Amino acid sequence: MKKKVLVTGGCGFIGANFIRLLLTNQPEWQVINLDKLTYAGNLENLEDVADNPRYSFICDDICNQEQMDVLFREHAIDTVVHFAAESHVDRSITNPDAFIQTNVFGTFSLLEAARKAWLISEKKTVSQRRFLHVSTDEVYGSLGETGYFTEETAYDPRSPYSASKASSDHLVRSYYHTYGLPILITNCSNNYGPYQFPEKLIPLILNNALKGESLPVYGDGANIRDWLYVVDHCEAIVRVVEDGTVGQSYNIGGHNEKKNLEVVELLCTILDQKVGLLPSGRPRTKLITFVKDRLGHDRRYAIDANKIADQLGWTPRYTFEQGIEKTVDWYLANKKWMDAVIDGSYQQYYEKMYADR
Repeated sequence: MKKKVLVTGGCGFIGANFIRLLLTNQPEWQVINLDKLTYAGNLENLEDVADNPRYSFICDDICNQEQMDVLFREHAIDTVVHFAAESHVDRSITNPDAFIQTNVFGTFSLLEAARKAWLISEKKTVSQRRFLHVSTDEVYGSLGETGYFTEETAYDPRSPYSASKASSDHLVRSYYHTYGLPILITNCSNNYGPYQFPEKLIPLILNNALKGESLPVYGDGANIRDWLYVVDHCEAIVRVVEDGTVGQSYNIGGHNEKKNLEVVELLCTILDQKVGLLPSGRPRTKLITFVKDRLGHDRRYAIDANKIADQLGWTPRYTFEQGIEKTVDWYLANKKWMDAVIDGSYQQYYEKMYADR
């Protein structure tokens, strides 16, 4: 095999899409999926590839330092793509401890395992190793009406989530400068697409709108995000793993700035067209309800992705209109998946399965 890739958090939204992409497009890559199977991790996300001979799954916690050391040693890991993270801002406000544990200490545990395996045990082959840390544009803080985040933008995190990711970014970068660990960092904008847990805006709105329930929009709905279709993000990560310059960071954006309210209204319109109006005959936009704004809610994010375009030749393949159409179609075709995720039946099954571990 050309690479033995450890994908952390591979049962989550982006991780599952990434693994599926690797198994389809990278025939010489062996994939080891490490996931703790928390509420957002779902083995059914990869049920269709579970029997692939180039794929294996390990249920464990990245914070378990001893087990991470064993994993690197026994599986001869030469590439890490680190997705595993607590990522929902609202949850970070109510329970910041979990974010510090997973995002900071978990990343530290993986870095230490890689350092021991690659720089102590296998020092002669370190040039063939890569540790790619997947981060977020939220580490940069909030933009005004103009301007873009570049790789040189100063960090200014505003929530426990973004602060924990900023901390892990700094840790990763320190392992390059201090030890020479061959790291790469990507900072992406808001992802959307299949398998996203329904606490995030797009699947939440789709689920509520299909059930005729209230569609909550924070504040005035004018907060702006740059939307990136998940397949584009996954393809960008592969490009960075293969051709990125060690020690560098790359911003990955979709060139799709949209107000939150604009996204919600578009989803309502698409659903009205695909499944019909509400039983009352009203359009789904009538379900929109403005709620109290999130604490510390950043006003605008926008990515300057010129570096990855100029140096690595990557640009997104999907427009927002194309990506959102594919996303809505997927959720309409997978309502059972959505219901099972929401009622927690998958999670209860996993807890029983791994109760004795």
